[in-house]
Amino acid sequence: MRPLFKTWLTLCLLLPLAAHATNREQRLPNGFSGYTTNSTAVRSTKHVSSKPQHRTRPSKQSLSTLPSLPVAAMSAKQSSDVLSRAVNVLGTPYRWGGSSPSKGFDCSGLVKYAFNDIDEVDLPRTSNAMAQGHGLKVDRNDLKPGDLIFFNIKSRRVNHVAIYLGNDRFIHAPRTGKRVSIDTLSKPYWRSRYVVAKRVLPKSQTQQLSLAKN
Repeated sequence: MRPLFKTWLTLCLLLPLAAHATNREQRLPNGFSGYTTNSTAVRSTKHVSSKPQHRTRPSKQSLSTLPSLPVAAMSAKQSSDVLSRAVNVLGTPYRWGGSSPSKGFDCSGLVKYAFNDIDEVDLPRTSNAMAQGHGLKVDRNDLKPGDLIFFNIKSRRVNHVAIYLGNDRFIHAPRTGKRVSIDTLSKPYWRSRYVVAKRVLPKSQTQQLSLAKN
C-alpha cells in the first residue's frame, strides 16, 4: 500500500477522535482519562427535611440502580496512537502466531502490536484470553474507537478479535491467505458471529474489577 494513501486513510479514521478529547471527568493514574458508564447525571430534586432521618442499609436491588462509578479508559491520544499503529500495517500478510510487520500478524498479534506502546495496558496473547479476562464489557451500541470486538468463527468460544475504528468499521488480520484489512460490522457474516466487545483498561483497573467480581 502506498505511503500517501496510508497517511490519508489514517487521517480520515483518526480525526473524529478529537471530539472526545475534551470529555474529562477526573484525573486517573497513568495518563488514562475518565469516563462514566452511565452518562446521565443523577440529580436529586427531593426536599431535604431538617428532621433526623433513620439510615437503612440499601437492598441489593437499590444498589443495582446506583450510578456507575467512573473507570479509567484510554485518552483520545492513546486511542489515536493505537489506531494509527494498526492502520499503518494495512496490507501485511496474515501469519499464524505473527506479531510484527516483518513476520506478519494473526488477529491477536495485531492487537498486541497496536497496543504495544501503551505501558499501562498488558493484554493477553490470545483472543479468547482477551475476551475472558480483560477490559470492561461494553454494549454494541456504545462502541468507541479502540475498543476490542470479539467473534466466534470456528467453534463455540471466541477465536477472533478486531479493533473498532468507528462508524461500524474495524481493522483485523482475517485468516491465512488474507492481509490486515478494514471490514464492517454491517456485513451479515460478522454480525452473526459477533460475541462481545471490551473496552481496554490499565492493568491496575483490570485487577480491581477482578477483585470486585470475586
